[in-house]
Amino acid sequence: MRKLLVLALVGLVAQLIDGSLGMAYGLTSSTLLLVAGVAPAAASASVHLAEIGTTLAAGVAHWRFGNVDWRVVTRIALPGAIGAFAGATVLSSISTEAAAPWMAAILFTLGAYLLIRFARPLRTDRVGGRLRGRFLGPLGLVAGFVDATGGGGWGPVATPALLVSGRMEPRKVIGSVDTSEFVVAAAASVGFLIGLGTEGFLLPTVAALLIGGLIAAPLAAWLVRIVPAQLLGAAVGGVIVLTNARTLLRSADLDGPVRPITYALLAAGWLAALVLAVRALRRTRLARAEAATAEAAPDALPAAPATPAAVVAGELAATGTPNRR
Repeated sequence: MRKLLVLALVGLVAQLIDGSLGMAYGLTSSTLLLVAGVAPAAASASVHLAEIGTTLAAGVAHWRFGNVDWRVVTRIALPGAIGAFAGATVLSSISTEAAAPWMAAILFTLGAYLLIRFARPLRTDRVGGRLRGRFLGPLGLVAGFVDATGGGGWGPVATPALLVSGRMEPRKVIGSVDTSEFVVAAAASVGFLIGLGTEGFLLPTVAALLIGGLIAAPLAAWLVRIVPAQLLGAAVGGVIVLTNARTLLRSADLDGPVRPITYALLAAGWLAALVLAVRALRRTRLARAEAATAEAAPDALPAAPATPAAVVAGELAATGTPNRR
Protein backbone atom coordinates (compact mmCIF):
# COMPACT_ATOMS: atom_id res chain seq x y z
CA MET A 1 0.00 0.00 0.00
CA ARG A 2 2.84 2.36 0.86
CA LYS A 3 4.48 1.70 -2.51
CA LEU A 4 1.27 2.51 -4.37
CA LEU A 5 0.96 5.79 -2.47
CA VAL A 6 4.54 6.64 -3.44
CA LEU A 7 3.77 5.85 -7.08
CA ALA A 8 0.63 8.00 -6.96
CA LEU A 9 2.80 10.81 -5.59
CA VAL A 10 5.21 10.22 -8.48
CA GLY A 11 2.34 10.57 -10.96
CA LEU A 12 1.13 13.70 -9.21
CA VAL A 13 4.55 15.38 -9.25
CA ALA A 14 5.16 14.36 -12.86
CA GLN A 15 1.81 15.80 -13.98
CA LEU A 16 2.44 19.03 -12.08
CA ILE A 17 5.72 19.41 -13.94
CA ASP A 18 4.20 18.44 -17.28
CA GLY A 19 1.29 20.83 -16.83
CA SER A 20 3.67 23.68 -16.05
CA LEU A 21 6.22 23.02 -18.80
CA GLY A 22 4.23 21.16 -21.44
CA MET A 23 6.68 18.28 -21.12
CA ALA A 24 8.56 15.90 -18.79
CA TYR A 25 5.73 13.63 -17.50
CA GLY A 26 7.39 10.57 -19.00
CA LEU A 27 10.91 11.71 -18.11
CA THR A 28 10.05 12.31 -14.47
CA SER A 29 7.92 9.19 -14.02
CA SER A 30 10.39 6.86 -15.76
CA THR A 31 13.35 8.25 -13.85
CA LEU A 32 11.65 7.78 -10.48
CA LEU A 33 10.42 4.29 -11.42
CA LEU A 34 13.95 3.27 -12.39
CA VAL A 35 15.20 4.53 -9.02
CA ALA A 36 12.49 2.41 -7.37
CA GLY A 37 13.92 -0.68 -9.09
CA VAL A 38 11.39 -1.18 -11.90
CA ALA A 39 12.79 -2.79 -15.08
CA PRO A 40 13.29 -0.29 -17.96
CA ALA A 41 10.81 -1.90 -20.37
CA ALA A 42 8.17 -2.32 -17.66
CA ALA A 43 8.70 1.28 -16.51
CA SER A 44 8.26 2.68 -20.02
CA ALA A 45 5.28 0.41 -20.73
CA SER A 46 3.52 1.36 -17.50
CA VAL A 47 4.17 5.08 -17.98
CA HIS A 48 2.81 5.04 -21.53
CA LEU A 49 -0.30 3.11 -20.52
CA ALA A 50 -0.97 5.68 -17.79
CA GLU A 51 -0.33 8.47 -20.28
CA ILE A 52 -3.26 7.31 -22.40
CA GLY A 53 -5.55 8.59 -19.66
CA THR A 54 -3.61 11.71 -18.71
CA THR A 55 -3.02 12.84 -22.31
CA LEU A 56 -6.68 12.26 -23.17
CA ALA A 57 -7.74 14.52 -20.30
CA ALA A 58 -5.12 17.11 -21.25
CA GLY A 59 -6.11 17.00 -24.93
CA VAL A 60 -9.79 17.56 -24.18
CA ALA A 61 -8.94 20.49 -21.91
CA HIS A 62 -6.68 22.08 -24.53
CA TRP A 63 -9.33 21.57 -27.21
CA ARG A 64 -11.99 23.31 -25.12
CA PHE A 65 -9.68 26.28 -24.54
CA GLY A 66 -8.82 26.54 -28.23
CA ASN A 67 -5.17 25.57 -27.79
CA VAL A 68 -5.04 22.88 -30.50
CA ASP A 69 -3.91 23.26 -34.11
CA TRP A 70 -5.48 20.16 -35.67
CA ARG A 71 -3.42 20.48 -38.84
CA VAL A 72 -0.22 20.11 -36.79
CA VAL A 73 -1.75 17.29 -34.72
CA THR A 74 -2.67 15.23 -37.76
CA ARG A 75 0.78 15.66 -39.34
CA ILE A 76 2.83 14.89 -36.24
CA ALA A 77 0.74 12.24 -34.47
CA LEU A 78 0.89 9.48 -37.10
CA PRO A 79 4.71 9.60 -37.58
CA GLY A 80 5.01 9.83 -33.81
CA ALA A 81 2.89 6.71 -33.41
CA ILE A 82 5.07 4.83 -35.91
CA GLY A 83 8.25 5.92 -34.09
CA ALA A 84 6.78 5.02 -30.69
CA PHE A 85 5.71 1.56 -31.86
CA ALA A 86 9.18 0.92 -33.29
CA GLY A 87 10.85 2.18 -30.11
CA ALA A 88 8.66 -0.01 -27.91
CA THR A 89 9.50 -3.03 -30.05
CA VAL A 90 13.23 -2.31 -29.79
CA LEU A 91 13.16 -1.77 -26.02
CA SER A 92 11.08 -4.93 -25.49
CA SER A 93 13.68 -7.04 -27.30
CA ILE A 94 16.61 -5.82 -25.18
CA SER A 95 17.51 -7.51 -21.93
CA THR A 96 17.06 -5.60 -18.69
CA GLU A 97 20.84 -5.40 -18.12
CA ALA A 98 21.41 -3.90 -21.57
CA ALA A 99 18.31 -1.66 -21.50
CA ALA A 100 19.11 0.03 -18.17
CA PRO A 101 22.18 2.00 -19.34
CA TRP A 102 20.57 2.69 -22.73
CA MET A 103 17.47 4.17 -21.14
CA ALA A 104 19.52 6.06 -18.53
CA ALA A 105 21.69 7.56 -21.30
CA ILE A 106 18.60 8.81 -23.16
CA LEU A 107 17.10 10.28 -20.00
CA PHE A 108 20.46 11.83 -19.04
CA THR A 109 20.73 13.47 -22.48
CA LEU A 110 17.19 14.81 -22.34
CA GLY A 111 17.75 16.10 -18.81
CA ALA A 112 20.88 17.92 -19.96
CA TYR A 113 18.87 19.33 -22.85
CA LEU A 114 16.30 20.69 -20.39
CA LEU A 115 19.11 22.36 -18.42
CA ILE A 116 20.50 24.04 -21.53
CA ARG A 117 17.11 25.04 -22.87
CA PHE A 118 15.81 26.68 -19.68
CA ALA A 119 19.15 28.31 -18.83
CA ARG A 120 18.53 30.83 -21.61
CA PRO A 121 15.49 32.71 -22.93
CA LEU A 122 13.56 30.88 -25.63
CA ARG A 123 12.51 32.79 -28.72
CA THR A 124 8.75 32.56 -29.05
CA ASP A 125 7.98 35.39 -31.48
CA ARG A 126 6.05 34.31 -34.55
CA VAL A 127 7.41 34.96 -38.01
CA GLY A 128 4.30 33.81 -39.90
CA GLY A 129 3.83 30.99 -42.34
CA ARG A 130 2.77 27.39 -41.79
CA LEU A 131 4.77 24.41 -40.64
CA ARG A 132 5.34 21.98 -43.47
CA GLY A 133 4.74 18.26 -43.36
CA ARG A 134 8.34 17.52 -44.32
CA PHE A 135 9.35 19.14 -41.01
CA LEU A 136 6.56 17.74 -38.82
CA GLY A 137 6.83 14.16 -40.12
CA PRO A 138 10.51 13.50 -39.26
CA LEU A 139 10.11 15.42 -36.00
CA GLY A 140 7.23 13.18 -34.92
CA LEU A 141 9.08 10.02 -35.99
CA VAL A 142 12.21 10.88 -33.97
CA ALA A 143 10.27 12.17 -30.95
CA GLY A 144 8.08 9.06 -30.87
CA PHE A 145 11.05 6.68 -31.04
CA VAL A 146 12.94 8.54 -28.30
CA ASP A 147 9.79 8.68 -26.18
CA ALA A 148 9.26 4.90 -26.23
CA THR A 149 12.89 3.84 -25.82
CA GLY A 150 13.64 6.40 -23.12
CA GLY A 151 10.38 6.17 -21.20
CA GLY A 152 9.73 9.80 -22.11
CA GLY A 153 10.85 12.44 -24.56
CA TRP A 154 7.88 13.33 -26.74
CA GLY A 155 7.47 16.75 -25.14
CA PRO A 156 11.18 17.61 -24.67
CA VAL A 157 11.86 16.82 -28.35
CA ALA A 158 8.71 18.10 -30.06
CA THR A 159 7.78 21.15 -27.97
CA PRO A 160 11.10 23.08 -28.21
CA ALA A 161 11.38 22.33 -31.94
CA LEU A 162 7.95 23.81 -32.60
CA LEU A 163 8.56 26.78 -30.31
CA VAL A 164 11.89 27.68 -31.89
CA SER A 165 10.32 27.51 -35.37
CA GLY A 166 8.48 30.70 -34.41
CA ARG A 167 5.39 29.78 -36.46
CA MET A 168 2.98 28.89 -33.64
CA GLU A 169 1.76 30.50 -30.46
CA PRO A 170 3.29 28.85 -27.38
CA ARG A 171 -0.13 27.85 -26.03
CA LYS A 172 -0.99 26.11 -29.31
CA VAL A 173 2.40 24.37 -29.38
CA ILE A 174 1.82 22.87 -25.93
CA GLY A 175 -1.82 22.05 -26.67
CA SER A 176 -1.05 20.38 -30.01
CA VAL A 177 1.88 18.37 -28.61
CA ASP A 178 -0.14 17.19 -25.60
CA THR A 179 -3.11 16.24 -27.78
CA SER A 180 -1.02 14.27 -30.29
CA GLU A 181 0.73 12.46 -27.42
CA PHE A 182 -2.46 10.47 -26.83
CA VAL A 183 -1.93 8.68 -30.17
CA VAL A 184 1.79 8.23 -29.44
CA ALA A 185 1.14 6.74 -25.99
CA ALA A 186 -1.47 4.36 -27.42
CA ALA A 187 0.89 3.17 -30.18
CA ALA A 188 3.73 2.64 -27.70
CA SER A 189 1.40 0.65 -25.42
CA VAL A 190 0.42 -1.60 -28.34
CA GLY A 191 4.12 -2.15 -29.12
CA PHE A 192 4.88 -3.08 -25.51
CA LEU A 193 1.82 -5.35 -25.40
CA ILE A 194 3.09 -7.27 -28.44
CA GLY A 195 6.68 -7.37 -27.20
CA LEU A 196 6.14 -8.02 -23.50
CA GLY A 197 2.62 -9.38 -23.22
CA THR A 198 0.20 -8.38 -20.52
CA GLU A 199 2.74 -9.20 -17.81
CA GLY A 200 4.90 -6.31 -19.04
CA PHE A 201 2.39 -3.83 -17.64
CA LEU A 202 2.43 -3.27 -13.90
CA LEU A 203 -1.28 -2.51 -13.54
CA PRO A 204 -1.11 -1.30 -9.92
CA THR A 205 1.69 1.05 -10.97
CA VAL A 206 -0.35 2.24 -13.96
CA ALA A 207 -3.40 2.89 -11.76
CA ALA A 208 -1.35 4.78 -9.18
CA LEU A 209 0.35 6.95 -11.81
CA LEU A 210 -2.97 7.63 -13.49
CA ILE A 211 -4.72 8.62 -10.27
CA GLY A 212 -1.89 10.93 -9.26
CA GLY A 213 -1.81 12.50 -12.73
CA LEU A 214 -5.56 13.13 -12.83
CA ILE A 215 -5.48 14.73 -9.39
CA ALA A 216 -2.60 17.00 -10.39
CA ALA A 217 -4.07 18.12 -13.73
CA PRO A 218 -6.15 21.00 -12.31
CA LEU A 219 -3.42 21.92 -9.82
CA ALA A 220 -0.89 22.39 -12.63
CA ALA A 221 -2.78 25.46 -13.84
CA TRP A 222 -2.29 27.00 -10.41
CA LEU A 223 1.37 25.96 -10.19
CA VAL A 224 2.27 27.55 -13.51
CA ARG A 225 1.07 30.91 -12.12
CA ILE A 226 3.22 30.57 -8.99
CA VAL A 227 6.46 28.93 -10.15
CA PRO A 228 8.13 30.35 -13.29
CA ALA A 229 8.59 27.70 -15.97
CA GLN A 230 12.17 28.92 -16.50
CA LEU A 231 13.19 27.88 -12.97
CA LEU A 232 11.09 24.73 -12.85
CA GLY A 233 12.57 23.45 -16.11
CA ALA A 234 16.15 23.97 -14.91
CA ALA A 235 15.37 22.32 -11.57
CA VAL A 236 13.75 19.25 -13.16
CA GLY A 237 16.59 18.92 -15.68
CA GLY A 238 19.15 18.79 -12.88
CA VAL A 239 17.24 16.11 -10.98
CA ILE A 240 16.98 13.93 -14.10
CA VAL A 241 20.69 14.36 -14.90
CA LEU A 242 21.94 13.50 -11.41
CA THR A 243 19.56 10.55 -10.99
CA ASN A 244 20.44 8.89 -14.28
CA ALA A 245 24.15 9.63 -13.87
CA ARG A 246 24.03 7.21 -10.95
CA THR A 247 22.83 4.40 -13.24
CA LEU A 248 25.42 5.22 -15.91
CA LEU A 249 28.31 5.26 -13.43
CA ARG A 250 27.16 1.97 -11.93
CA SER A 251 26.89 0.29 -15.34
CA ALA A 252 30.39 1.54 -16.25
CA ASP A 253 31.84 0.10 -12.98
CA LEU A 254 33.42 3.43 -12.08
CA ASP A 255 34.40 3.46 -8.40
CA GLY A 256 36.80 5.36 -6.21
CA PRO A 257 37.09 9.14 -6.55
CA VAL A 258 35.48 9.17 -10.00
CA ARG A 259 31.92 9.10 -8.68
CA PRO A 260 32.14 11.98 -6.20
CA ILE A 261 34.07 14.10 -8.70
CA THR A 262 31.46 13.40 -11.37
CA TYR A 263 28.60 14.23 -9.01
CA ALA A 264 30.35 17.44 -7.94
CA LEU A 265 30.84 18.55 -11.55
CA LEU A 266 27.23 17.77 -12.43
CA ALA A 267 25.98 19.60 -9.34
CA ALA A 268 28.11 22.61 -10.26
CA GLY A 269 26.66 22.56 -13.77
CA TRP A 270 23.15 22.34 -12.31
CA LEU A 271 23.83 25.35 -10.06
CA ALA A 272 25.22 27.32 -13.00
CA ALA A 273 22.11 26.49 -15.05
CA LEU A 274 19.86 27.69 -12.22
CA VAL A 275 21.79 30.97 -11.97
CA LEU A 276 21.54 31.49 -15.73
CA ALA A 277 17.83 30.65 -15.60
CA VAL A 278 17.28 33.32 -12.93
CA ARG A 279 19.17 35.87 -15.02
CA ALA A 280 17.22 34.93 -18.16
CA LEU A 281 13.96 35.25 -16.24
CA ARG A 282 14.93 38.71 -14.98
CA ARG A 283 15.95 39.85 -18.46
CA THR A 284 12.67 38.59 -19.91
CA ARG A 285 10.61 40.36 -17.25
CA LEU A 286 12.63 43.57 -17.68
CA ALA A 287 12.14 43.48 -21.45
CA ARG A 288 8.39 43.00 -21.02
CA ALA A 289 8.22 45.88 -18.53
CA GLU A 290 10.11 48.17 -20.89
CA ALA A 291 7.86 47.17 -23.78
CA ALA A 292 4.75 47.88 -21.69
CA THR A 293 6.17 51.25 -20.66
CA ALA A 294 6.96 52.13 -24.26
CA GLU A 295 3.40 51.26 -25.35
CA ALA A 296 1.89 53.39 -22.58
CA ALA A 297 4.28 56.34 -23.09
CA PRO A 298 2.29 58.17 -25.85
CA ASP A 299 -0.82 58.22 -23.66
CA ALA A 300 1.09 59.41 -20.62
CA LEU A 301 2.89 62.40 -22.17
CA PRO A 302 2.56 65.43 -19.83
CA ALA A 303 0.75 68.48 -21.11
CA ALA A 304 2.74 71.63 -21.91
CA PRO A 305 3.17 73.90 -18.87
CA ALA A 306 0.59 76.68 -18.77
CA THR A 307 1.67 80.35 -18.62
CA PRO A 308 0.74 82.47 -15.55
CA ALA A 309 -1.74 84.48 -17.65
CA ALA A 310 -3.46 81.34 -18.83
CA VAL A 311 -3.72 80.05 -15.26
CA VAL A 312 -5.34 83.28 -14.07
CA ALA A 313 -7.72 83.33 -17.01
CA GLY A 314 -8.72 79.74 -16.32
CA GLU A 315 -9.41 80.41 -12.66
CA LEU A 316 -11.55 83.50 -13.47
CA ALA A 317 -13.51 81.54 -16.07
CA ALA A 318 -14.16 78.76 -13.59
CA THR A 319 -15.49 81.13 -10.90
CA GLY A 320 -17.43 83.27 -13.32
CA THR A 321 -15.58 86.43 -12.21
CA PRO A 322 -15.07 89.02 -14.96
CA ASN A 323 -11.54 89.92 -15.83
CA ARG A 324 -11.26 93.55 -14.80
CA ARG A 325 -8.22 95.68 -15.26
